[in-house]
Amino acid sequence: MRGRDYQRGHLGGYVNPEAMVPPDHPLRTIRPLVNAALVRLSPDFDEIYALTGRPSIPPEQLLRALLLQAFFTVRSERQLMEQLRYNILFRWFVGLSIAAPVWDVTVFTKNRNRLLEGDIAHGFLRAVLADPQVKRLLSNEHFSVDGTLIEAWASMKSFRPKDGGGEPPGPGRNGERDFHGEARSNETHASTTDPDARLYKKAKGQAAKLCHMGHVVIENRSCLVIEATTTCATGTAEREAAVAMIEAISGRHRITVGADKAYDTIDFVADMRDLEATPHVTQNDKARRSAIDGRTTRHAGYQISQCVRKRIEEAFGWIKTIGGQRKTRYRGTPRVGWMFTLAAAAYDLIRLPKLLGAAA
Repeated sequence: MRGRDYQRGHLGGYVNPEAMVPPDHPLRTIRPLVNAALVRLSPDFDEIYALTGRPSIPPEQLLRALLLQAFFTVRSERQLMEQLRYNILFRWFVGLSIAAPVWDVTVFTKNRNRLLEGDIAHGFLRAVLADPQVKRLLSNEHFSVDGTLIEAWASMKSFRPKDGGGEPPGPGRNGERDFHGEARSNETHASTTDPDARLYKKAKGQAAKLCHMGHVVIENRSCLVIEATTTCATGTAEREAAVAMIEAISGRHRITVGADKAYDTIDFVADMRDLEATPHVTQNDKARRSAIDGRTTRHAGYQISQCVRKRIEEAFGWIKTIGGQRKTRYRGTPRVGWMFTLAAAAYDLIRLPKLLGAAA
């Protein structure tokens, strides 16, 4: 049964949370935006919770706690529960009274997994962007897209032949394994720890790692993330995910899509034009012919898109370093993607206090 999100004005006794949280603290602006988004998500919560049974952790409190984990780079859910025991700021943001017991970490994790069923992370991101204060900051014509690698929670020693052959690691906690002279590829090998992870390297000369791939779309006015997804790491995943995300943008009108030279292919450019999107991709004309020409690059808007699209790296930088997604702590593309999308929503929330203040 879905637990109810009861909130009290006082944490307990004579402690007033409003007096203890600084008036200029960014969380004061973020919390009303989060609460409004959670109200919009309430029908989605009702669909994934039973009407009878023992009350669970309220999904509103669970999501607020996960947002704090991203905001403050809390490295694990066990440490998050520890912070909730004594951090009054955390309790105020989540909505726990000072006397309320903190959940067991195993119970918290089990309840968090339930939110995977309703794709709540994507719903929360859309609910934040649907806020009237936020909608006026967004452009509906100019966008940028890119992808990044998310290191999997799996060791290279777990990358074993699919047929069950190969030598196992040596005995001990971190047994040795000699890979010298052994040919390994995604076609013949798979990770026994995270089968969805793929062996991938960013560029020539770099080490290949077990990875997932995260993708985001930003709008070019405020550079907020409007869509995020995660796929297996392949050579075509960036372009395929970009087409799917651009196609999901509401409305059918002429837009521009900025991207780096990895997207300069005939198929991607053709797909964008089929979606009534002008592909402002960086020309990859080194030893080959670019898929776009002067008919696109001659316009001033192309140069503007090329400058703005680089700001997508700011989103990746925050999501991976502060949001804790550089090396995921989860296994399987669904869980990795859920947390990546929630971290993207947290990035938007972190930026909104300044954006709203400047627009006031």
